[in-house]
Amino acid sequence: MNNPTTRELLADLIAFDTVSRHSNLALMDWVQRYLASYGVSSQLLPDASGEKANLLAVIGPQEIPGIVLSGHTDVVPVDGQQWQSDPFLLQEREGKLYGRGAADMKSWLAAVLALVPQLVAQPLRLPVWLAFSHDEEVGCKGVPGLLEHLDSLPVRPAACIVGEPTEMRPILGHKGKIALRCTVTGLASHSAYTPQGVNAIEVAVRIIQRLMALAEKLRLQQNLAFDPPYSTLQTGVIRGGEALNIVPAHCQFDFEIRMLPGVEVQPMMAELEAWCQRELLPEMQRRSPVCAITFSPLSHYPGLETCATTTIDQLLTLLPPPEALSTVAFGTEGGLFQQHGIPTLVCGPGAMAQGHKPDEFVSLDQLALCDDFLIRLCRWLRA
Repeated sequence: MNNPTTRELLADLIAFDTVSRHSNLALMDWVQRYLASYGVSSQLLPDASGEKANLLAVIGPQEIPGIVLSGHTDVVPVDGQQWQSDPFLLQEREGKLYGRGAADMKSWLAAVLALVPQLVAQPLRLPVWLAFSHDEEVGCKGVPGLLEHLDSLPVRPAACIVGEPTEMRPILGHKGKIALRCTVTGLASHSAYTPQGVNAIEVAVRIIQRLMALAEKLRLQQNLAFDPPYSTLQTGVIRGGEALNIVPAHCQFDFEIRMLPGVEVQPMMAELEAWCQRELLPEMQRRSPVCAITFSPLSHYPGLETCATTTIDQLLTLLPPPEALSTVAFGTEGGLFQQHGIPTLVCGPGAMAQGHKPDEFVSLDQLALCDDFLIRLCRWLRA
């Protein structure tokens, strides 16, 4: 039996609709059966709902540290996007492979799976861990459970490669992110008697203005290795009001901070909440005790700033030497692996510029570069 190519496996993976709001269990079952056909056992780590799971498999000796090849199985929605072809049916046009997840990041998963026959065909001096996660696209919510399992093992991996699309350039740094929701509860009244109500939208605007001032404060701490070279803060969604002639009793908005590695935003958020309690809430509650301002977390993952280690340096020698080790603006699960003591670099086929868009694609040239890298990795791992 001929072993499947990366392209063939990518077609199989894209055929699974693993948009984050859906289950990924059908894809994981397929991966398990594929691995089992080469004698590789794997473990599913389900989430609390039982509708999604992470997958962990190891090839090679487990009593010594090894290399994690990590990637997420979920993709972003296609709703409202105009595609030239079915987003869940791989299509080739002019040297490019189109489909949802082609760049972000099923091409990496396909390349890793295509390497499995070579990994099992030879003795390895270091183990390879396959770590496939769920719910990365909605805030890296899946991989913490996988990392808890790795933490429980007697031997911790020596390094991790997260295959997000970087055009096969090694990335050793990215920003972290915290996303929060602010809910303002005011008091409804007829708009003809505006002073009798508490306008939740107007209170929300004052908080957003405060956030804009915090955004300017964040610009003062810069790291020129990043673009933009400072932490950013923005409000992305706002909802409130029912009719123009009703003073709105409710307003809700979501905001995010993308922070440089090492920048602590928790004290800033604590100060914001204290300001709301001190400056806004007393005035609101003089009208009605039901008025409130609450903040709730939506997602959070740390930034990545990889320190040089022997293993990381050796992995870098397997890649074409870059002009300079660089950073990316988007976040990955790499910061979480690093936070758990597993030095991590980010490197994978395709470009994030193509991710999340209609007609997402990865080029055949990028697949070839990824395959070449993984073959070199396989040779380096030989006993």
